[in-house]
Amino acid sequence: MAFMIILATVLLATASVAQYTSPPVVQETPSSPAGPSTSCPDAASRLFLSDGPHANYFYSDCHQSVHAVFTNPRSGDKLDIVKPRMLIAWPAGNSGALAQFESGSGQAGSLSLTVKKINGNDVNPIYQGISGSAPRVGLTSTVNFNDSAILAVPILGSIRSLRDFTEGGSIDQAFQGSFGFSEYPDGSASINRTWFDGVTTSTMSFTPLNGAQKITINRGNKWTLSFGPGDYKIEITYNYPQLAQLRPQQVLNTAALPLIAQNPDLTTSLAFLSYSNKLLAGTWRFLTYFGRDSMIAALLMQPILSDAAMEAVIAAVLERVHFEDGTVCHEEVLGDYASYINMNNGIESAQPLCDYKMIDTDFLLPIIMQRYFVDTAPGQQSSTSFFAKTASFLPENAGLQYTHLAQKTAEKIMSLAAPFAATPSKNNLLALRTDQSVGQWRDSPNGLGGGRIPYDVNTALVPAGLRAIAALSRAGFFPEHGEWKDSADRYAQVWEDETLRFFEVVVPRDEAKMRVQTYVQTSKLGVPAMAESIATDVTYYGLALDASGAPVQVMNTDDAFRHFFLNTTNQTQLSSFLDQTADHILRPFPAGLATDVGLLVANPAFATDAGFREGFGKREYHGTVVWSWQLAMMGAGLGRQIARCDASSHSPGTSPSHH
Repeated sequence: MAFMIILATVLLATASVAQYTSPPVVQETPSSPAGPSTSCPDAASRLFLSDGPHANYFYSDCHQSVHAVFTNPRSGDKLDIVKPRMLIAWPAGNSGALAQFESGSGQAGSLSLTVKKINGNDVNPIYQGISGSAPRVGLTSTVNFNDSAILAVPILGSIRSLRDFTEGGSIDQAFQGSFGFSEYPDGSASINRTWFDGVTTSTMSFTPLNGAQKITINRGNKWTLSFGPGDYKIEITYNYPQLAQLRPQQVLNTAALPLIAQNPDLTTSLAFLSYSNKLLAGTWRFLTYFGRDSMIAALLMQPILSDAAMEAVIAAVLERVHFEDGTVCHEEVLGDYASYINMNNGIESAQPLCDYKMIDTDFLLPIIMQRYFVDTAPGQQSSTSFFAKTASFLPENAGLQYTHLAQKTAEKIMSLAAPFAATPSKNNLLALRTDQSVGQWRDSPNGLGGGRIPYDVNTALVPAGLRAIAALSRAGFFPEHGEWKDSADRYAQVWEDETLRFFEVVVPRDEAKMRVQTYVQTSKLGVPAMAESIATDVTYYGLALDASGAPVQVMNTDDAFRHFFLNTTNQTQLSSFLDQTADHILRPFPAGLATDVGLLVANPAFATDAGFREGFGKREYHGTVVWSWQLAMMGAGLGRQIARCDASSHSPGTSPSHH
């Protein structure tokens, strides 16, 4: 899962070289020179972050927001993965460009790129206003090659294409067979590509400086550019409508404004991912709308977010709700990749698309609606005008009011929840879609260990979504379903009280000690087993139920969902649930989840199959690794439960709120 952790973290190097099967077309007309950027009312925002072999530059002004990554292999890096490159990513259109280089001598690891400052900056903006069309925007930088170099892999168009290449080492040749290569008398050269929409063009231009040799095109099965050692100016641009970025002062509420001075890098990173019509998942690999990510991030950060940011998140979700069945969009597809998907489906269109395969995201919509539009004064005041807005992002939703789309999702939730509320059995729990292997945040192939009925969805998100629907109904939402103010609460009570038992795993003390010791030995972890810390039977809740209905025996941090989203009223159950959570997060791995760098999201030590345990190793996306948002949710959730004790001490005899 691409989760918006708010910090603009940049990961991943590149994989093997793509092959070009279609012959490029040479264009002999030179590209327009880069024009100066026109003035903006606010100063440009710049941020530099170093991350291993990657140097990250973020630039934003009134014309564009853009992220540039320069990668240089270091001693000890895997040279078949980490290669010299320049990568550009724009949030607008989920667009990007990649120039991956190889040593001209063929010696891996010998080539390095050094960015040289021009006017005091490593990267500088390009802006060219074009009458009747979107302006051409981009970045320019001067790079020194320490040796001869070959531009072996250019990619122009979609971040999705770049992501496919860096994660899998290949790219559909439909993207790579339409380049125009050009050489010019001054020794410069360029590569351009017209997108599938027939309107947008992306261009890379290279110019030798300070006596560096001219650039030449190597014509063959795969066309490349050759450079000598020395300085070269690089310009990467495209013409696509840009987004309106929120400044830090617009993303944060008044009480949180001091954070701008206290944490300038973090607040600049947050602003880079925040726009007037949506908040984005992390850059550079995702850099677009992800419904689950933006809603959980907004809920965790609600104490510091502005009303504009909260409403941007909720509006983005409502815009993308499936108009027929109310399913909430997981990830949008837009820009060049949307045209590509449409083309493969026999449709000539650049209209955006949505991925609706997740089963967890629906329930977050009423939760965030309640926590903003019911639980805060600004939300209450803007509610009527907000929900009177009509959707415009997806053609199929055009003209539908937000209130209609929100109700479609609530209707879906009530329908899904009714069978279990009537008969609390395993057969009535919510499972992944039959045509999908994933469906919630642990969305890697082995994230749920083969489970089909997710723990977090059934024990936390469903009842929390139902509680939110009841609260919204009491506040005047969904007038066509006035009965929901009572029925949604009744459903929620059953889901709160009756779901945990299906996921419970109990391992007797002596058996638990033996399993942990076996895990350490067979997995060659090189760490103490910590078996002596196990003084009682080990009780936890499995990741999911498998096809047989048995819990997947992997300890995990998904207790955080229940702590953060629910205020349950079964006090005996709640005390036991809190106790087992405390045991796991305080007990060191591998007997528990605690490590020096945070809580592991999964611990397979108590599973009995060695092959199964290997699927949750330290290199697995949802294995024995740390996810920062899970730490944040666990902390916020436990804080919420502790606050209930404080609240009840001030109001004896009252029941905790369900909000």
